[in-house]
Amino acid sequence: MDESNTPLEEERAIAGLTDEQVQAVATAVQEVVAEHMGEVVEDTLEVLQGIDPEAETPEQEEMEEGMSEERQLEERKLEGKYQRTEATWFRELPGQERTIEFPFSSEFPAERYFGREVLSHEGNAPNFARLNDGVAPLLFNHDPDKVIGVVERAWIDGEKKRGMARARFSRNPFAQQVFDDVKDGILRGVSVGYSIDKMEERGDSFVATSWSPYEVSVCTIPLDAHQVGIGRSLMADEAAQTASPQPTSEVPMETITPDVEVIRSKAAQDERSRIAAITALGEKHNMQDLARELIDGGRSVDEARAAVLEKLDSRPAVEHRIDANDVGLSEKEVREFSFVRALNFLANPGDASARRDASFEIEVGKAAAQKYERSSNGIVIPNEVLRRDMTVGTPTAGGNLVATDLLSGSFIDLLRNRLALAQAGVTMLNGLQGNVSIPRQSSASTAYWVGENTAPTESQVAIDQVNMSPKTLGAFVDYSRRLLLQASVDVEGMIRADLARVIALEIDRAAIYGTGSANQPLGLVNTTGIGTQTISTYGTFAEYIGMETDVATANADAGSLR
Repeated sequence: MDESNTPLEEERAIAGLTDEQVQAVATAVQEVVAEHMGEVVEDTLEVLQGIDPEAETPEQEEMEEGMSEERQLEERKLEGKYQRTEATWFRELPGQERTIEFPFSSEFPAERYFGREVLSHEGNAPNFARLNDGVAPLLFNHDPDKVIGVVERAWIDGEKKRGMARARFSRNPFAQQVFDDVKDGILRGVSVGYSIDKMEERGDSFVATSWSPYEVSVCTIPLDAHQVGIGRSLMADEAAQTASPQPTSEVPMETITPDVEVIRSKAAQDERSRIAAITALGEKHNMQDLARELIDGGRSVDEARAAVLEKLDSRPAVEHRIDANDVGLSEKEVREFSFVRALNFLANPGDASARRDASFEIEVGKAAAQKYERSSNGIVIPNEVLRRDMTVGTPTAGGNLVATDLLSGSFIDLLRNRLALAQAGVTMLNGLQGNVSIPRQSSASTAYWVGENTAPTESQVAIDQVNMSPKTLGAFVDYSRRLLLQASVDVEGMIRADLARVIALEIDRAAIYGTGSANQPLGLVNTTGIGTQTISTYGTFAEYIGMETDVATANADAGSLR
């Protein structure tokens, strides 16, 4: 061997590789990723043995030629679970606490290892059943251990071809921090985890004609800051590149020194990390069997997290009752439990009097210790006693501590009858002092038909009087000087207004229904000679016409009665 050869040429000579084989090795190294590391190692070994890894046997060529386009798509297994991340906007809904609306997907293409992926937003392509059931979580960076809320509703914006979501944030401290950052515009990345159920190849794109989102996440690092639902988050994109190799431009062979041992070691290390991460995830959620299936199936850590999350969503909800561990004390016994007696006994365990006084507390403590399956040197306090709160409803249990706000500015007045006489057009006589007599014609003269040279019979006009005497009406309200000084409202004005209203209403009532006795005036209803009309519960049309007829028959349809 010539000593002038470079180290790279020496290694090539030792391995017995040609220039074409070295170039193939360099290309294979560029395509190395964690998920396909084993395949790359096999390809590299074939290159070292002089076998072209890209060459196909005649049987394989014949099989591929016979495949239909649909079969080829099926062989590529494009259906599966993916993630997309956006830089989006958030809108907080007024009147709904910790609730926001935002877009989370669109038809913008995303580059995948198999080509350009497009999520169809037409018709029933997106299946929002899980998001609309109220069980889909709102996560932080797709971490199922960091649930920050729940997706309440999802729909399609038909005009903009976008998937919209409404989510409500949790009250836990971490979720509140994320919500504050979202409101302040610090966090703007939203990512959706979804599974593709059906894919079609259209031109140079692969269109998901049936896909189902199963979670939405708030992400820290969006890949693109101008589109909705494109690409991935920066960290997710790196993971996706690891899972799906993309061809890169050729690198000059002088800069690459392939080392099979390094490649094999790196592949083994990545595989151990993947197995360890999925195993730990399964143990944490008690899903060891699912973890083994994911490991054997060669799934990535992100895919494993999505599978665990889907499994958690399918579990039946467990109802946690606050009284599940109650000892069974009655309400009276809960009130009678005394911490003072219990502490007095614990401070003086040898005092027979203290033990006797705390006998009830000691018995309850033993029952609680047996219920909770724990031993104690003191007295175990049962849950129902710890929930014994001071309440507003009982004055001595806390009600006396609650202040009452008097909203005098929102004073509610009494609903009163309306005045009827003023609307009927009655005549008001003002400035009277003594009794009043009003002359009235009670009858008219008589007209006769007479013959020739015959005088008519004499007749007279009768005059009488309507006599009226004063009646006194009063109202009385007594209030103290202290009330006048301390009240938050104008007591004098309120009482004067009330007295004026009740006197006016009583005058109105007596003018219609006054009995004429017990110092009351005589009202219209009880005055002789005034016609009557019986009205049923609500009155009928015929009854109201009868009233008009009575007035017309009495020739009273004049003036204000017309």
